[in-house]
Amino acid sequence: MSDSKRVVTVYTEASPNPNSLKFVLNFNLLENVSIDYPTKEDASNSPLATALFEEYSFIQRLFIAANFITITKDESTDWFEVNPQIRHFIKEWFMAEKAVFSEEIKATIEKKNEEIPAASGSSEELIDKIKVVLDEYVRPAVEGDGGAITFHSFNDGVVKVLLQGSCSGCPSSTITLKQGIENLLTRMVPEVKEVVAEGV
Repeated sequence: MSDSKRVVTVYTEASPNPNSLKFVLNFNLLENVSIDYPTKEDASNSPLATALFEEYSFIQRLFIAANFITITKDESTDWFEVNPQIRHFIKEWFMAEKAVFSEEIKATIEKKNEEIPAASGSSEELIDKIKVVLDEYVRPAVEGDGGAITFHSFNDGVVKVLLQGSCSGCPSSTITLKQGIENLLTRMVPEVKEVVAEGV
């Protein structure tokens, strides 16, 4: 009798934030969108996130994007001790084919994928150019570190971005924003004078 259960592999990758670790899966969870759960209360639309918060009291934040889940722990917990337990928990969850998101949030995710922010008084062509640079040059590096960057707005030469996952609250994220992302954008899109993180 053949077992039709999906093959699930979970491995970990470090991030610039020592308290955040990426748990990477061999399949995609989301396309072109990411969801941040700063607290257990925020995770009501995700059975997986809720279960992780409930199972492990040291988890302080969860972030789901592409094919990974970034988990941020408290200062006193050692990754060496808890990493295998979390990997096993995530693997079992997906092998049992349990839901990651509620039906309500799935519709919201689909809508988010279609949304394009307003031009904020600037040409849409310029905003498209900024988004292309963010998507092609910045996003892969940020996702590689367990985070995500999303275009927020552009006005008077200032690009606002949203930083999530391991990038949220990480001391090195401000340096990355100014020395890396801002330098790249001002060079590739001369109309950009500054890049700032919204809500940080």
